[in-house]
Amino acid sequence: MIISRTPFRISYFGGGTDFPDWYNNFNGKVISTTINKYCYVNTRILPPFFKFKYRLRYYKTEEVNSISKIKHSSIRETLKYKNFVDRFELLHIADLPAQSGLGASSSFTVGLLNCVNAMKGKIPTKRQLANEALEIEQKKSREFVGSQDQYAAAFGGFNVINFSKNSIQVNSIPNNLKNIKELEDSTVLIFSDFQRKASLVEKKKINNIKKKKIFYEKIQSITNNAEKLLTRSDNIVRDFSELLNEYWYLKKNLSDNVSNQKINNLIKYCLDSGAEGSKILGAGNGGFLMCLVKPSNKKKFLTKLKKKLIVPIKFENLGTQIVYYSENEKN
Repeated sequence: MIISRTPFRISYFGGGTDFPDWYNNFNGKVISTTINKYCYVNTRILPPFFKFKYRLRYYKTEEVNSISKIKHSSIRETLKYKNFVDRFELLHIADLPAQSGLGASSSFTVGLLNCVNAMKGKIPTKRQLANEALEIEQKKSREFVGSQDQYAAAFGGFNVINFSKNSIQVNSIPNNLKNIKELEDSTVLIFSDFQRKASLVEKKKINNIKKKKIFYEKIQSITNNAEKLLTRSDNIVRDFSELLNEYWYLKKNLSDNVSNQKINNLIKYCLDSGAEGSKILGAGNGGFLMCLVKPSNKKKFLTKLKKKLIVPIKFENLGTQIVYYSENEKN
């Protein structure tokens, strides 16, 4: 039996500029961090006592005899891509729900790849896992997704990720940096009470990239400014919040399905209740809301939001890991 643990991420700035359709022409940059909420992928060689070769348990259960019959595209394409020929069983559990703006799909793919590589007796680098996850999601499964989540999940930590046509570079920012600690203490996650299929939201954004070029350019400029603030700001919550609110305005203009009236109302309520800045995480149109709240205002803010599901978080810096390995599972 092999178990991987892979973190979810929150993205502060730059979402959208990690679409290959954008950064292959204009470069891109994302500022994000992984958090201490994880998905766990538990795999093993399925014993030969069953009438099926593959048993997969996620939010559904699949029991099939060929890889091509697997409905879960990430599992199907990963097993095909890695030329996995043995019997196979998988169990997936997670600390937070999927389709909620935290990069859960990519965390799952990275964690699955980590397990399958281990089952084949291989120890991949974090970059290899990120690149393989990109291959699976963008080219094999043909999902409408960007390229930030795979790298965040694989590498872990607080990062500035730079995208260009020829390379993706991960620049890690130390978690003990004063401004990073202040962001950790000020970041609040609030569940919006509804989920959405990210690729459906992202598809419309990708199709609109040429028409929305000016908004992507402004997002890129904001992200560049935010990167400088990480080491230069003497009031990171205030300065990040100003940019975050501007970024949220731009993000809503990338597509008409990024937000809705419920989200707009919730963000306004959070800002009226003491948050300095706020936006929806991930593709938009549901999932988790992120707020920046000064620690001195946090108690009052949380009291006003007591009817909402608020998830306490800490930043993490390990990325995907194999947390259990049984030698007899080697393929």
